[in-house]
Amino acid sequence: MRETYEELRERMVREQLEARGITDPRVLAAMRKVPRHHFVPRRHRAFAYDDCALPIWFGATISQPLMVAMMAELLRIEGGEKTLEIGAGSGYQAAILCELGANLITVERVPRLAAIAQNNLRRHGYDARVLCADGSIGLPEEAPFDRILFTASPPKMPKAYEDQLAPGGRIVGPVGSRAVQELVLVEKTPDGRVLRREYGGCQFLPLVGEQGWDEKELSNYRWEE
Repeated sequence: MRETYEELRERMVREQLEARGITDPRVLAAMRKVPRHHFVPRRHRAFAYDDCALPIWFGATISQPLMVAMMAELLRIEGGEKTLEIGAGSGYQAAILCELGANLITVERVPRLAAIAQNNLRRHGYDARVLCADGSIGLPEEAPFDRILFTASPPKMPKAYEDQLAPGGRIVGPVGSRAVQELVLVEKTPDGRVLRREYGGCQFLPLVGEQGWDEKELSNYRWEE
């Protein structure tokens, strides 16, 4: 008998997350609750709970479940934190952050993808603002933020993110070359010092924009369908 989506989601949490070191019970509960198959195209729904990233729309991807959970765990959302996400995609990571209680603004550079993310989040009852803008420069008019998460990789940590982070805040995201990236956690101490830690290799699409990659450098990358 074919497993239901709920059974597949439960197995994803047990075998992909708990078995590989995700321990935060609130993150695990969020991953159990949010239906990942609603955030991927219908043609990929059979693979929605597999241990991999999946293509969605307009050249974007939905991240591997383990990476979504790991980033959420590192971010340490307790509830009410003013949070900026860069790279809304289809809205799945945003849904997890909302489920954890983030006061979320998410930015997406592709207008039609931003609309998909907004519709997905509204459909599931998540009150997040989705904006279409150059996420590489953050969102200075809304700063400071308690948490910043970015889901595409710049060649180095954008200074805008550190500048827009409140004391005591956290930034999580991938940084590196097109070939090699590290998942990075940046913390700003109450006295304004910036501390950085790395949590292993990862692979994300490039962050395009003023403080990311120049789109001309990515001429072989196709952003549209």
